[in-house]
Amino acid sequence: MFEFGKRTYIMGILNVTPDSFSDGGDYFNIEDAVSRAQEMVEQGADIIDIGAESTRPGAEKVSTEEEIRRLKPVIRAIKDKVDVPISIDTYKPEVAQAVLEMGVDIINDIWGLQWDGKMAKVVADYEVPVIIMYNGRDNQERTDIMEAMIDFLNKSIKLAKEAGVKDNNIILDPGLGFGTTQAENLEIMRNLVKLKGLGYPLLLGASRKRMIGRILDLPPKERVEGTVATTVMAIMQGIDIVRVHDVQENLRAAKVTDAIVR
Repeated sequence: MFEFGKRTYIMGILNVTPDSFSDGGDYFNIEDAVSRAQEMVEQGADIIDIGAESTRPGAEKVSTEEEIRRLKPVIRAIKDKVDVPISIDTYKPEVAQAVLEMGVDIINDIWGLQWDGKMAKVVADYEVPVIIMYNGRDNQERTDIMEAMIDFLNKSIKLAKEAGVKDNNIILDPGLGFGTTQAENLEIMRNLVKLKGLGYPLLLGASRKRMIGRILDLPPKERVEGTVATTVMAIMQGIDIVRVHDVQENLRAAKVTDAIVR
């Protein structure tokens, strides 16, 4: 599916939620979601990542049934219109199984297979890539963010392997902003290269995040240039995929950076 190391892949974000931090409600309607997916593919997105439950701090939890209800018609409609891999942003194994039955290509798990211990078996059974994200929301007593992250990711990798997930289906994500402070987020951005030692492809999701907003004092939709800066810095440290809202701008920056560093 991917040839990591040759270029940076662009994952376009599509939130079919009423309450996501940056684009909540924009694509809750199926027609709007399909149109946005097509637009991102036309702009160069290699993957479309669909989320049906907001993961912003304080967001209302969505039931498994409601998450599946939101996802199924959108997946059907998008698969008919675009020809790139579809990723689903979920930490619930029941949701993952339902969408994998529909032919979804990737599972993006913000809890790194550690939510209830069942997700690893689901992705192993379907032999699909899984994005394993560090989540710091339950670990507020850490003293070294990179050490805590690597410990968490190693635990997730162990769970994956024990369930039968193949090495070439594991992708790691540092989980920028998930239970991390502003100082820790900046520390993560400075030290992304340390994650290369784990031996797996890396994804960064910094797009429009609060870290950028605090630096620029701008609302989410005005954080494009700040996001591009994180994309360039990430590629220079070996990141393989960037997960972004603004596909065209980040793709252009990625192409230039790839030409320089790869």
